Amino acid sequence: MRDLSALPKAHLHLHFTGSMRPQTLADLAAASRTRLPAPFIEGDPLRVPADHRGWFRFQRAYDAARRLVADEEVMRRIVLEAALDDAAEGSRRLEIQVDPTSYAPCVGGITPALEIILDAAARATELTGVEVAVIVAASRTRHPLDARTLARLAARYAGEGPGTVVGFGLSNDERAGLTRSWGPAFRIARRAGLASLPHGGELLGPEHVRDVVAELGPTRLGHGVRVSEDPALLDEVVAAGISLEVCPASNVSLGVYRQAADVPLALLLEHGARVALGADDPLLFRSRLTDQYVIARRAGLDDAALADLARGSIRASLASPSSKRRWLAQVDAWLAA
Repeated sequence: MRDLSALPKAHLHLHFTGSMRPQTLADLAAASRTRLPAPFIEGDPLRVPADHRGWFRFQRAYDAARRLVADEEVMRRIVLEAALDDAAEGSRRLEIQVDPTSYAPCVGGITPALEIILDAAARATELTGVEVAVIVAASRTRHPLDARTLARLAARYAGEGPGTVVGFGLSNDERAGLTRSWGPAFRIARRAGLASLPHGGELLGPEHVRDVVAELGPTRLGHGVRVSEDPALLDEVVAAGISLEVCPASNVSLGVYRQAADVPLALLLEHGARVALGADDPLLFRSRLTDQYVIARRAGLDDAALADLARGSIRASLASPSSKRRWLAQVDAWLAA
C-alpha cells in the first residue's frame, strides 16, 4: 500500500483554532496558568452525543482553546503550524476557515484580525510550500447582521492566491437560526467573487441540506454527509456541481455516526459526488488530514479510489487552474509509483 501522507491532496475543511497543535495549546495554557478542560488533559478524541447537550460540551472545549489565542504572535503561530502539519501530510493547498470576530478584541478589531491571518497565510505559503488561503466564516449563533459585516470585510480582501480570502462560510450549530436569514450576507460575498461555503448536513438531515442549497447557493457544502439519506437529493447536489467536505472523524466525535465505518463515503462516491476529505478540528478530534484517508482505506477504498478522492479535493479547491493541473499530475505520479 502506498504512503497516504505522500499522496498530494488539498485540505478544504479546517477551522482556525481547531487546527492548533495539542502541544501549542499546552504551552499557551501553561504560560497563562489556565487549567484546560478534561478533553484536552486526557488527550483522547472528544466524543459527544449528537444533541444540544453534546454540542454544548464540544463548544465549551473549543471556546476554552480559543480564549488562549490572545495576541498576534499566537495567531501567526497557529497558521504557520497548520501549514507545516499539512505539508507533512502531502497537502498542497490549505483553505483555513476563521471568524475574525473571535480574535478581534486582542488585536484591535475584526479588520486587523483578518489582516494578521492573511499575512500569516502568505508567509506560511512561502515557508512551507503549501498554498494557504482563507475562508471568512460567520457564526449561526450570532446575529445575521454580523454576517453581513463579515461578508463586506471578506469582499475587501477577495482573491484567488495565497494570503487572500477565497470564500465565505457559515459555521457553528446547524440547528441555530433560520438559514434564509444569512442569505443577504452570502449575496454580498458572491457579488465580490467569493465562493459560498456554508456548513450543512451533518447534525441535520436532507431537509436542512435542501434549505442551505436553496438559500445560500453553496459552491461546496461543509460536511453534507447526511444528504446520503435522500438519494434523489444527493443526485441533485451532484448535478449542481456542489462538492462535499466530508470529515469522518468529526462525524464520529460529534455522534452523527457510531463508528467511522458507518460514514457513508462509499455511497456518496457511488452517486458521483465530488468529495474532499477534511480534518475539521484536529485539536479536539485528534485526527488529522491523512487520518481521514486512512479511514477511507479501512472502509475498503483501494489506492486508485484514494487517488480519486485526492483529485476530488484538488478540483474542489479554489486554487488556480495551473496549480490544480500541477497537483493532479503529482497524484498520477503517486499512483504510478
